[in-house]
Amino acid sequence: MREWEKNIRKTVPYVAGEQPDKPDMVKLNTNECPYPPAPEVEKIIKETEIDKFRLYPDPEASELTEALAQFYQVEQDMIFVGVGSDDVIANAFLTFFNSEKPILFPDITYSFYPVWAELYKIKYKTLALDKNFRIKKEDYYMENGGIIFPNPNAPTGLYEELDVIEDILKHNQKSVVMIDEAYIDFGGESALKFISKYENLLVIQTFSKSRSMAGMRIGFAVGNKNLIRAMKDVKYSINSYTMNRTAILSGMASVKNRDYFDLVRKKIIATREKTKKRLSELGFDFPDSKANFIFATHKALDITDLFEYLRSRNIYVRHWDNPQIKDYIRITIGTEEEMERLIGEIKNYKEAAC
Repeated sequence: MREWEKNIRKTVPYVAGEQPDKPDMVKLNTNECPYPPAPEVEKIIKETEIDKFRLYPDPEASELTEALAQFYQVEQDMIFVGVGSDDVIANAFLTFFNSEKPILFPDITYSFYPVWAELYKIKYKTLALDKNFRIKKEDYYMENGGIIFPNPNAPTGLYEELDVIEDILKHNQKSVVMIDEAYIDFGGESALKFISKYENLLVIQTFSKSRSMAGMRIGFAVGNKNLIRAMKDVKYSINSYTMNRTAILSGMASVKNRDYFDLVRKKIIATREKTKKRLSELGFDFPDSKANFIFATHKALDITDLFEYLRSRNIYVRHWDNPQIKDYIRITIGTEEEMERLIGEIKNYKEAAC
């Protein structure tokens, strides 16, 4: 090894879901929304003055944070925005997780958490879910340097009730607790109601799922003003202009159309419940998802082989080699037509296999 190579920061990177681009494919592997963004977003993109692109965007993203503040009924300086929730969470890790004590998160969860921890040299401890993939709240009573977990969880889709969230908050008022609510709009109640009660709570959400804007990269966090100010200080020490002008204006337009937001998420919820019924009839088992995906297994089928079969049929779902979950596939909820095609191909596979 050459001398300069010894100082290269090394980590095992996060592996994102496959992003195929094929005609006639059904893409159900990365939890994107199957419907377009609010109509106002298209209008913003078409009408944005091209001359404005020579200027830096507003580092505060004021138009977007104002719209979010109105939507969620909080003060504007309680909101932090970033380039997708991944950017927001990475910034939060860098800002708040600096203790000698380990941070805590579940062993089956969003696989980016350990990547950030290792990249920033943050000590961490993973805590096992129970046999039903549920968080054991008592495990989070130990001393720690911070806590993060998704609710609903990924990849299981399970939602923890707010009494569980509050119990963890009550037992952890010396460290920052982050609730990653990427999928909250598809079921359950947000922990945002606890923001005024627990000054160490940070709630993180995204535009990539229920707002149909994964390609625009918009995420945000809500917390007390001191938390948000600290995150902004770190952000401005790295890059003040993280959000581009089009994203700021498009995000604002999306937030202002509440009716379209409700319409899309209700359509996805209805399709999810219908798909649960169809999968159950085919012998699949799965946790009761409150997200825009289903985490499914089958006692009589080789899940890895099913995954490969679906892929050969231009239907993409998510599968991991992790021994704990290798017998599961995660199926994003698409349109009614896409789910019908999925069910049809699963039937074909099942008939051939049995």
